[in-house]
Amino acid sequence: MIDPNLPLAELHRHLDGAVRLETILDLGLRHHLPLPAFDLEGLRPHVQVTTPQPGVMAFIAKFHWMTAVMVDYDAVRRIAYENVEDLKNEGLDYAELRFSPWFMAEANGLDPAGVTEAVVDGVAAAARDFDVRVNLIGILSRTYGAETARRELDALLRCRDHITALDLAGDEVHFPAEWFRDHFHRARAAGWRITVHAGESVGPESIWSALRNLGAERLGHAIRAAEDPALLDYLAEHRIGIESCLTSNVQTSCVSNYASHPLKTFLGRGLLATLNTDDPGISGITLPYEYQVAAPQAGLTPEKIRQAQANALEAAFLSEAEKQDLRDRRARH
Repeated sequence: MIDPNLPLAELHRHLDGAVRLETILDLGLRHHLPLPAFDLEGLRPHVQVTTPQPGVMAFIAKFHWMTAVMVDYDAVRRIAYENVEDLKNEGLDYAELRFSPWFMAEANGLDPAGVTEAVVDGVAAAARDFDVRVNLIGILSRTYGAETARRELDALLRCRDHITALDLAGDEVHFPAEWFRDHFHRARAAGWRITVHAGESVGPESIWSALRNLGAERLGHAIRAAEDPALLDYLAEHRIGIESCLTSNVQTSCVSNYASHPLKTFLGRGLLATLNTDDPGISGITLPYEYQVAAPQAGLTPEKIRQAQANALEAAFLSEAEKQDLRDRRARH
């Protein structure tokens, strides 16, 4: 289902949700952490989702062992490096990896600025080694509140030239976008692009707020946009990218099954919707799985799947010259 003539790009993958099970086990054993199991299959149900969760925050709880093994900056650097190696192994030409330095630092009392630097270092080294183009998106974890988000933003801005965009993620229900207006004003002033998790757990009003208050150019999930025809028209007219994550949305119970996911509707209305993994280490998936298994179950025709693949390059936070370079590289291969 993946068109080999088009670059394969992913726009919504959490680096801290893409930690290898083998790495969790290795770091856990090496640092004598109280792992719930000491073999891969025993560990798997504690890290990966095996049945639908009752909501987004229950899904996020699965991050526990992924962040618990981020015991020092070398561990963070290793995890970042392996993220890019996994992109190469999945056949990707380009990806935007997003991460929350506060969320990653918290479990072991690390400095979020040091975490940011370790992520930047690990990703840069792997991008060179594996010849994969990667841009980084910093996340503000709204769940910690506006004041902590300011400190998280300060940590990200320490590496501003190595970060492409800013995102807002976490508890959408209790921490609305408008609380973070000033943070995103600072991000835009720094020259960063803007993507926001919105319309995953809250209705269309959350998406409108992300657009109006934060200047969102892309939206993470945006499932609930389907409830507002005027919003769908706006997203289509303004070419606002939608980062759809089929398997994740089923696992968080934001949709009841693949067939009820609105991605088919989005693509049918000409929206700039894309296919993504979200947290592949938790979901136990790859991007090819989303194209080859999840998308057909969501009712996408081969033509619509190809459109989603093309949309990912259009919506990427890249210059036109950089997009053309990816097309040229794919053509040569």
